[in-house]
Amino acid sequence: MPRESKRHKILEAAALIVHNQGTDALTLDAVAKQAEVSKGGLLYHFSSKESLVKGLVEHMDTIYRGNVEGYADSDQEETGKWTRALVNTMYKAGIENKEISAGMLAAQGINPELLKPLQDTYANWQQQIQQEDGLDEVQATILRLAVDGLWLSEIFGLGTLDEDLRQKVLERLLQHTHK
Repeated sequence: MPRESKRHKILEAAALIVHNQGTDALTLDAVAKQAEVSKGGLLYHFSSKESLVKGLVEHMDTIYRGNVEGYADSDQEETGKWTRALVNTMYKAGIENKEISAGMLAAQGINPELLKPLQDTYANWQQQIQQEDGLDEVQATILRLAVDGLWLSEIFGLGTLDEDLRQKVLERLLQHTHK
């Protein structure tokens, strides 16, 4: 699996560049340097900047889908499990996946059509919380939007909460996922 680990290293390097320096700094040369691979090695995995950003979005989508599905699968209570899975995942993502979330920002700036995998995943999650969760669909949607707001505020550094308040917000959101 050396190829996949090199691919992963390239994606992490690209995400770090976008997160720290913005999308303008995302060049193939900069990514190759950050990932400590040759430009030819980078081009083997990603033939263009657009294909690199597409890879970032797909990588982010895979991570987030895996996290949400993992939470939902391990939840013993059927009612509200998808909403809880989304709340827990996005709460965790705000801290653990800040850099990889930069792929979404890069895609929006380079070619918004590259966001399609994430848009499809979110549409699926929305359908699950509306049709399968057993919660009021408006309440479940408000909870999803609230945790998305927390996640985005942390990505952009807007009104970041201290850990105590952040934890209390999580607890309150999760309280509303039970009938």
